[in-house]
Amino acid sequence: MKLRVERDALADAVAWTAKSLPSRPSVPVLAGVMLRVTDGALHVSGFDYEVSSQVSIDVHADADGAALVSGRLLAEITKALPAKPVDIAAVGSHLELVCGSARFTLPTMPVEDYPTLPTMPATAGTVDAAQFAAAVAQVATAAGRDDTLPMLTGVRMELDGSTLTMLATDRYRLAVREMQWRPDEPDGRGHALVPAKTLADTAKTLGPLGGDVTIALARGAAGEGMIGFAAGTRRTTSRLLDGELPNVRSLFPDAHAAQARVAVPALVEVVRRVSLVAERATPVRLTFAEDGLVVEAGGTEEARASEAMDATFAGDQMMIAFNPQYLLDGLAALDAPIAVFSFVDPIKPAVLSPGSEDGGIVPGYRYLIMPIRLGR
Repeated sequence: MKLRVERDALADAVAWTAKSLPSRPSVPVLAGVMLRVTDGALHVSGFDYEVSSQVSIDVHADADGAALVSGRLLAEITKALPAKPVDIAAVGSHLELVCGSARFTLPTMPVEDYPTLPTMPATAGTVDAAQFAAAVAQVATAAGRDDTLPMLTGVRMELDGSTLTMLATDRYRLAVREMQWRPDEPDGRGHALVPAKTLADTAKTLGPLGGDVTIALARGAAGEGMIGFAAGTRRTTSRLLDGELPNVRSLFPDAHAAQARVAVPALVEVVRRVSLVAERATPVRLTFAEDGLVVEAGGTEEARASEAMDATFAGDQMMIAFNPQYLLDGLAALDAPIAVFSFVDPIKPAVLSPGSEDGGIVPGYRYLIMPIRLGR
């Protein structure tokens, strides 16, 4: 294997592939990045039996071949190289990189010990890359991070005709996002429980590329399939999580008794300021009334903070308490200038929706957050 490649393209490809590599691989070769040259293209790939990543780059190749080297080390080296073309050559049991006057020699691992990358599942349809990345970010924030409850660490993707719905919950909040996409089969239906971290990292990378993201879904029993995403010269696959999320949609109330409209940037600033006196997980209290909103928090040693701000409120005066970080996550995910709070009562879940300047609610996204009961 011998080739010349642009430094930026190489560094970008290796960094993206190495990001998904396991920090503690079950076998040493899974910490490697595979470099394979065929037909004038360099294919950079990684695979840990759960997630695979691959990106292709056009190169000037003198000889085809393959080499397997430490992914994280290669990522650090390519990032630090000067802005000049990189010459790569496999020499015996080593890989040589030359960039300007910089030269690196890396040991290689046995190519034959590396697992075969899974093939992409059957294509299900396409979606705008930027919109998909934004939607995933809105939902993934509510996914659980407790590996002892693996089902809750996923995002459920539901494909129903031209509607793509994503939802996630960690038992304390629930995010649901509906959007339009272009299915290959107009009446096609399917669902998948995708690891939230993998989905978020993939969408964050593919979104800025522009164009469309192709979604590929293996047909079969839940938990036994695979999902794939492709955009440009990049593709990734992931095993699906076992199990099903409970019927969390039933948590959304059918009606509300009170509703408030608050400017998102102002509320974020106030919650952050007031929370300075609070210990971790200490709730912030929001008191809504006709004349506005008061945000309060208390900490140890009688530390207290409160701040009043403008808000439009319809309903009986209400005090409700939330985990401050969960509230901030929801406000950030709205991606709107106005937050619309819909309440049933202070001990039942509240629903945050993005609001428009003209007084309406922007459809497509809802963030449900459980309140914290206050001691009498």
